[in-house]
Amino acid sequence: MAAFYQLFIDGKWVDAASGRTFESINPGTGEVNGVVAEGGEEDIDRAVNAARRAFESGPWAKMAPGDRGRLLYKAAQKMSEKLDFLAETESKDNGLLINETKHIAMPATVDVLEFYAGLANKVQGDTLASPADRLNYTLKEPIGVVGAIVPWNFPIMITMWKLAPALAAGNTIVIKPAEQTPISTLELMKIFEDVGFPDGVINVVPGYGETAGQALASHSGVDKVAFTGSTHTGRLIMQAATKHLKPVSLELGGKNPNIVFEDADLESAVNGSLFGIYFAQGQVCASGSRMFVQDSIYDEFMDLFAKKAEMIRVGDPLDPTSQMGPQVTEKHLQSIERYVAAGVEEGASLRTGGERYQGAGGGYYYTPTIFENVTSDMRIAQEEIFGPVVSAIRFTDEADALAKANDTIYGLTSGVWTNDIKRGHRMARGLKSGTVYINTFSMLDSAAPFGGTKQSGFGRDLGIEAMDMYTQTKNVWVDLSDGLNWYGL
Repeated sequence: MAAFYQLFIDGKWVDAASGRTFESINPGTGEVNGVVAEGGEEDIDRAVNAARRAFESGPWAKMAPGDRGRLLYKAAQKMSEKLDFLAETESKDNGLLINETKHIAMPATVDVLEFYAGLANKVQGDTLASPADRLNYTLKEPIGVVGAIVPWNFPIMITMWKLAPALAAGNTIVIKPAEQTPISTLELMKIFEDVGFPDGVINVVPGYGETAGQALASHSGVDKVAFTGSTHTGRLIMQAATKHLKPVSLELGGKNPNIVFEDADLESAVNGSLFGIYFAQGQVCASGSRMFVQDSIYDEFMDLFAKKAEMIRVGDPLDPTSQMGPQVTEKHLQSIERYVAAGVEEGASLRTGGERYQGAGGGYYYTPTIFENVTSDMRIAQEEIFGPVVSAIRFTDEADALAKANDTIYGLTSGVWTNDIKRGHRMARGLKSGTVYINTFSMLDSAAPFGGTKQSGFGRDLGIEAMDMYTQTKNVWVDLSDGLNWYGL
């Protein structure tokens, strides 16, 4: 019998006000993974009010920054103890390979939590250089109640990108997980509950974007919205947030260029580019879905790339020998199929893949897919497919590579493969993206800020820089003179 999951509001597990539930499906099998309470507007209101109370009064409001950090670190230790369980839960929830959750996503999540636990007592303002007749300084204060709306591709990890800096800065939070993958986030909350976070500090309301998500983004009691997801949804979040002029940070889609120059180490470039597009089944906003290869090495590179892509073992995400798992839902799989059909219709050549994988049971599997003879005006070169589909495009020189790479509405990540250090730095300056990888792709570090430009969004997750999104600056001006008598009265 499928497990039942409630909402987590004000430190309690509760049913949705409407009594409605929805099924969460395991994408590796197509079977029900759990039954989840469906939060709506009333539940969001309860959660926001609980977060407001916790922020304004009670133990969280009075807690010293160092004590907040110790509590966060305690949660990180508990996560480490339950890493295998969380990894398996995540794999069942969204289809990530067990090797990816166990060895990449979960350790990275613990690292993020530890990183911000260490920053909790390091949020500080400045004393300003002012004349002797006044003291002028700034305070860095928590912004208040944060509404976090997280995607389905890395539910626990991206939840932590919002939760850890928000709590380290002294805020409280209401989290709306993606309706496709709510279970792993709810299991994560049990850890925070166990280590003793005060009631109302963290609240989780699963539900649908058009109901729970809309209510959270537009709620008058939410002081800031943090969103990771598609560019289309990001626009809706911004529109909802304008109702009360609340600040928004958006980490959105990408159609990221991965550029291979003729002087690159061929084997490394092929292997890194394979990871860049097929990691997590291509369901990564930072994936290298547009692969630019210099004319002089194009044929050699593509032969090796295609050969290795065809060797990738697609299968059950809980099988450690699998190298690529399922797409998250049947609906998403159908979207990928439509893009592949559009690529063929527009004249691109399907080198390999382009069909469902039938050898892994009842899940939503697709084959590693390569398009060649792609031009920049094709949909597969301009629109985010969010699947294991790469578009290979030739280029002649640096100028041609830059022009083609930047010909997109997105600007999240870029990759450059070259052994010419000067060229690498020139390309890094010329590429319009928030991150540039040189001789690697799709890497993350808790200390390194991550986010985009153009329609890939604004604001930065991770790094010290993320703390700016969860604090506000207050200026304090103290008069040290004999007194102000401007009018001489």
